[in-house]
Amino acid sequence: MSKIYYKSLEEIELIIESSMLVSKTLAEVAKVIKAGITTLALDKLAFEFINDHGAIPAFLNYNGFPYSLCISPNEQVVHGFPSEYIIREGDLISVDCGVIKNGYFGDSAYTFSIGNVDAEKQKLVEVTKHCLDLAIEKAASGMRVGDIGFAVQQHAEAHGFGVVRELVGHGVGVKLHEKPEVPNYGKRGVGPKLEEGLVIAIEPMINAGVAGVLFHNDGWTVTSKDNKPSAHFEHTVSIKKGKADVLSTFSLIEEVLQQKK
Repeated sequence: MSKIYYKSLEEIELIIESSMLVSKTLAEVAKVIKAGITTLALDKLAFEFINDHGAIPAFLNYNGFPYSLCISPNEQVVHGFPSEYIIREGDLISVDCGVIKNGYFGDSAYTFSIGNVDAEKQKLVEVTKHCLDLAIEKAASGMRVGDIGFAVQQHAEAHGFGVVRELVGHGVGVKLHEKPEVPNYGKRGVGPKLEEGLVIAIEPMINAGVAGVLFHNDGWTVTSKDNKPSAHFEHTVSIKKGKADVLSTFSLIEEVLQQKK
């Protein structure tokens, strides 16, 4: 799909339904994620939950990806394979989830801090999440894709962190990845113009160290070049005048995490 595909209000309602199911799935993950559980167990839970709600895991068999979730611990940036890896105290675990329901996609990601993480990891998580908030503020009708990328880049680099260049956000709709690409770096006032009806996934991927990444032989897993931790937060948003509508939510996840304290 080479051109930008603008959605009707009815289509956006369907994307909201899919996006909220993604958020609910991540909240289910939040209930059980802890030191001692395998990432494969989280994937199984998500697969069953998504299917029980009349949807299909969007990542499963996408270009051959064999799991329902991308689960990326610590230095893994994105696209990590769920496995028998046992989550440990102090880990950062980035969980990316997508679903297809009624023919429309939803996509969101959240980085979980397991127990007491060190100061570097804590700062990385806070800065990456704030990068997403700042990017969403720029996702209004009349702005440009470069404004989003600039907001992320400026905030991350001000804290000494590396902004991943090789992976980007994207349009969302009847396909998981539509136009336009939404980089996490850029210049203000350049790139495709944001207009009402555009639905995009904004997803800062920020490394504690250098920006560079390594692509692994499994064809999917991406790690930071210096093996320092990475964080990833993602929302699906709909472009509106003044302020974007955020179609996914972290509130369900954070209510669960608050209750677990």
